[in-house]
Order: sequence, then structure tokens, then C-alpha cells
Amino acid sequence: MKTMTFLIVEDNAGIRRLLRRTLGDTASAIWECDDGSGALAAYEEHRPDIVLMDMRMHLVDGLTATRQIRGYDPSARIIVVTDYEDEDLKMAALDAGAREYVLKHAISDLPQIVLSLAEPDGRTA
Repeated sequence: MKTMTFLIVEDNAGIRRLLRRTLGDTASAIWECDDGSGALAAYEEHRPDIVLMDMRMHLVDGLTATRQIRGYDPSARIIVVTDYEDEDLKMAALDAGAREYVLKHAISDLPQIVLSLAEPDGRTA
């Protein structure tokens, strides 16, 4: 199985642990940020293969952080992982540069999604 590197941007420590466990078999390294305010600096430092981005965080939200990372690296592969089943928010996330929009209750689908993003076209939908 291909191993990849991940950056998790999520303010809930329990969700970060769950994401780590879910991606354990596909990850060679996982870094974490507890808010979007540190996401760009962490991305610049580590250059992960995939970013898992929460939407609602305290200082800087996921849309802003996604735009910042994609502004720095237009090829960045960002997956929004959120509780919000909201079509407008999903469209805003995709417009900001996210490749996928995954609901937290469907986290078990993440390994398949990240492997799909590793394919040459980098898009599962």
C-alpha cells in the first residue's frame, strides 16, 4: 500500500486522534495544527501529500486556510473534513480549492479517498 504524508488541521483533539487512527496504514508521517492560523506555516514546513481541513475553527476557518495554502501551492491536495452537511459550504470549500468534502460521520471512507487523490488526476469525483 502506498504511504503518504498528511497535515491535519482540526481544533478537536479527539477528531485529530480519530483521523490519525483512520489513516494509520496509509501514513508515513502525520503533522497536526489545532487551528487554521498555523496551517500555511505547517504546510510550507512539511509539504504534506494531503491536508485534512476542518471548516469551523476558532481563529482562522478552513475556507481561509484552504485559500492560503492553495495560494502558496496551487497543486496542494486538500480534503475538507467537517460536520456540516451544507451544499453552500461544500461549494465554497471546492471554490476555495479543496479537492473533496467529507463528512466526519463518513471518516471511514477517508483511506479510499486519499488513495484516489494519489492517482495521477488527483480527483475522486
